[in-house]
Amino acid sequence: MSDDLETLVRWEHAGGTWSVVHVSADRATVALCRCDGGEQVDRFTSTDPALLAHVTRRSASEISWLPPADPAG
Repeated sequence: MSDDLETLVRWEHAGGTWSVVHVSADRATVALCRCDGGEQVDRFTSTDPALLAHVTRRSASEISWLPPADPAG
């Protein structure tokens, strides 16, 4: 696993969330956010192909432990 992808995965495993700020064919900028409100605490830009492939598949972290929204409000 590449260093940049490892950083992102480690952030997720620690409970943080992330979102793609910008992505192009050869570069991505990712915001690392707190798990308790989404406040951005860091941001990095990478040209790593493994990270690009990962963030292209997922534009933001998917928090599977949250219950689905109640459609009734």
